[in-house]
Amino acid sequence: MKHAYLILAHNEFGLLQTLVSCLDDDRNDIFVHIDKKVPVMPDLHADKAGLQLIERRIDVRWGDYSMVEAELALFEAAASKAAYAYYHLLSGVDLPLRSQDAIHSFFDANAGKQFVGYTMLEMTPELERRMRRWHLFPRHFSRKRNLYSYPRALFIKMQELFGWKRNRSVDFKQGSQWVSVTDDMVRYLLAHKRWVKKTFTHTFVPDESVLQTLCWMSPFREAIYDTTDDAVGCKRAIGWNGDRLRDFTEQDYEALTKTPALFARKFNSRDEQFIHKILMLSK
Repeated sequence: MKHAYLILAHNEFGLLQTLVSCLDDDRNDIFVHIDKKVPVMPDLHADKAGLQLIERRIDVRWGDYSMVEAELALFEAAASKAAYAYYHLLSGVDLPLRSQDAIHSFFDANAGKQFVGYTMLEMTPELERRMRRWHLFPRHFSRKRNLYSYPRALFIKMQELFGWKRNRSVDFKQGSQWVSVTDDMVRYLLAHKRWVKKTFTHTFVPDESVLQTLCWMSPFREAIYDTTDDAVGCKRAIGWNGDRLRDFTEQDYEALTKTPALFARKFNSRDEQFIHKILMLSK
């Protein structure tokens, strides 16, 4: 069975084409969501893989349910075309660290496993605040204060003061939004779209909890590859600097050659020599 690569992109379209070229294999189909805010669609091409820029485009905002909507649009577009062995969710600034032969061999050897990463298995105060409070204006969240910050913070304080909670019966989990999951898991997700929307609309950063929570509460829980380490669980190397995402650079090259991860995020196109070295890992 083929694999489906699902890509969320909003910029760096030269690097996006590089990613598409790395995935251009007759064993793959590639589905791309371009953020609705992008005025001109990029010109992407693949010679061997099927390539589709999906028609439904979402105006994606960080921290908002719109990110989940874009993911669901990709899963729906792929699942409506075929049943794939695996669906890999990537960003447009990711790159593979292994060849397609190696990636397909790995998933063949681990067929049926769900590669969903977990960082929080217990309900922490942070996770409770994100998932069990109503968040006003999530589309307008900013690390800097803005017009929406004050009513948003005031409403959270009111909920805490009066003990208002939502989703009390849901056993929320959290981890990386970037996953590799089976066809059965994808169709289970799509069958629960209405529950996902009801549960996660007006939460905060729901994309880091939807698949973790649903998979944990589903019959697929026993098939989760690893729950002790997020990076191991999703087979992705992610460039964190504290709680901030950073670009990988030349200084990370040796570590990236040694990681067991299959994909890495994130890169930028400024350092062409470094990108070329990364591409050699996927040949």
